[in-house]
Amino acid sequence: MTNNLPHVDDDDAPVIRRRKVKNTAEMDITPMIDITFLLLIFFIVSSTAGNQTAVDLARARHGTGVNHRNAVIVTLDERGSPGGALVYLADGCVGDPLADDPELQRKQIVAAVRHGVETNKTAVLIKVAKGVKHGEVARVSTAASEVEGITLHLAVFETD
Repeated sequence: MTNNLPHVDDDDAPVIRRRKVKNTAEMDITPMIDITFLLLIFFIVSSTAGNQTAVDLARARHGTGVNHRNAVIVTLDERGSPGGALVYLADGCVGDPLADDPELQRKQIVAAVRHGVETNKTAVLIKVAKGVKHGEVARVSTAASEVEGITLHLAVFETD
């Protein structure tokens, strides 16, 4: 068997350069990230908020009580308008609640606390029904704390 190709010496052979092989070990993870975000959105949208975040606090075993004779008492009841609470300037839901206007409520609370300080009542006790939102409590406590020289106390009670 004869080779029809002309004989070429090794020294005269043409030099053929090899192409460098690119490193193809990298993986495109863009589709994986897209799927992950889609799953995340799906689980957030399809999940429901539970009542697992509600905390039942135990009754206090230590501390001192507030003498109701030396305190101005403000009561917040959860049976108010939607998103709001009924505010009373009394121990319990006695008499008529304050007006629904938050600014008018603030002025009435400040006036009651000032009157209490003038009659040597140095404590303000805010009694709050268990279901009242924190924002309502913060609003009333902020109004009461506008008067200098008082100590602010909070109490939570369960409604029937």
